[in-house]
Amino acid sequence: MNSIVLVTGGSRGIGAATSKLLAKQGYAVCVNYMTNKAEADNVIAEIEEAGGTAIAVQADVSKEHDVIRLFNTIDKSLGNITHLVNNAGVLLTQMRVAEMTAERINKVLTTNVTSYFLCCREAINRMPKGGAIVNVSSVASRLGSAGEYVDYAASKGAIDTLTIGLSLEVASQGIRVNCVRPGFIYTDMHADGGEPDRVNRVKALIPLQRGGKPDEVAASIAFLLSNDASFITGTFIDIAGGK
Repeated sequence: MNSIVLVTGGSRGIGAATSKLLAKQGYAVCVNYMTNKAEADNVIAEIEEAGGTAIAVQADVSKEHDVIRLFNTIDKSLGNITHLVNNAGVLLTQMRVAEMTAERINKVLTTNVTSYFLCCREAINRMPKGGAIVNVSSVASRLGSAGEYVDYAASKGAIDTLTIGLSLEVASQGIRVNCVRPGFIYTDMHADGGEPDRVNRVKALIPLQRGGKPDEVAASIAFLLSNDASFITGTFIDIAGGK
């Protein structure tokens, strides 16, 4: 059976690193993006130059009709999905809870939580012979991100719970559901929060004394998707340098 994987938010950072690594390992990859078409096309070009198979599909995975269109496109272009990496997410400007609006909170929860549920639903319904899902959470789910992103941390707490519950729900179907929780990783997401140099500011507080690289997260995602992790489900890997 051919391995076909969807990586949501696959045009940059952890998603791009994961897409490239999985393509090298023989997966046919769907790189999902919302607005960064040029970056997604660059990922596809790099994969194809190395002899891999990949497509880029625009979709806002927080919207149900976009998710359905995304999966239907994969069905037609690559075949039945066998693996899913839920990675798309949003981080908004650093702010205390006392200042947050309902609009901001709902945007974070819809983008970071609803999207994972919708993609899991569509993937599960296309995995009659089993498969594997990896959710990208964050160590923020257990640290709380006080004074910065409590809404983001709460959304990732929901993903931790989704991972546990769904792994039990679909285990008898041969579908494994696991989760990685990155810590301070050098990606563009910190700029979205208004502090592009955030990792360098906090790296002295990390036991390993440095920030992480997207490739290091991608390696753990690839392991959890692989047959090497065939007896692992409902499990978390923290990729946070000991934080």
